[in-house]
Amino acid sequence: MRRIVSRTLRSLQSQILAGILTVGPLFVTWLIFSFLFKTLAEAGLPAVHLLAALFPQAWLGQPWMQSLLAIVLTLTVLYIVGRVTSLVIGRQAFNLFEALLERLPFIAKVYTSVRQLLDTMMAKKETSQRVVLVDFPIPGQKCIGFLTRTLTDSATGEQLAAVLLPNAINPTSAFLQVLPMSRLVETDLSMEQAMSMLMTGGAVGPDTIQFARTEPQPEAARRLFPSSSSD
Repeated sequence: MRRIVSRTLRSLQSQILAGILTVGPLFVTWLIFSFLFKTLAEAGLPAVHLLAALFPQAWLGQPWMQSLLAIVLTLTVLYIVGRVTSLVIGRQAFNLFEALLERLPFIAKVYTSVRQLLDTMMAKKETSQRVVLVDFPIPGQKCIGFLTRTLTDSATGEQLAAVLLPNAINPTSAFLQVLPMSRLVETDLSMEQAMSMLMTGGAVGPDTIQFARTEPQPEAARRLFPSSSSD
């Protein structure tokens, strides 16, 4: 009887684990797109509510229709903004808008930081490799990080690195570490590969990775950030 119960429990455990492995990626994908669609809908709902008040049609009062129109409206606005800023006049107007934002005491710090982070995350691998490995949380255990910039220790002149360490599964939360360049391991991962590994907990990724350090880090820093010595 005990063998039958034990065999049944092991079978249930294996089947449940197989179900988790099957449904898990779909669930994470659904969470991401659900968050994106909810954000897009919330951004466009005020305009849709105004449209429903001006044109009191029955179909405009349906919640699902309002959410759909809000998403379409938000995507349309984003497309128009991207299209306009790609033009010379639009780029000049956007630069003027950014210059105005930089004059605001608190907003300037937040906007500039987010802007620099997004520019770093969207940087192409061909221009600079920014995916590194860092000893975290203990020596010998490597954590994927994004090298955002280099600094210089004012006391010793040693080159330092600012590295963003996103959390797996939820990369919107992260740690920011400042550490010597000698403690970094430059990888051959692209930004897309690194994000895929983070989002899937390492289930999706390349078969090989640059784990051991192969070159002195000062030379790597000058190659990654040619202008860092002049900062």
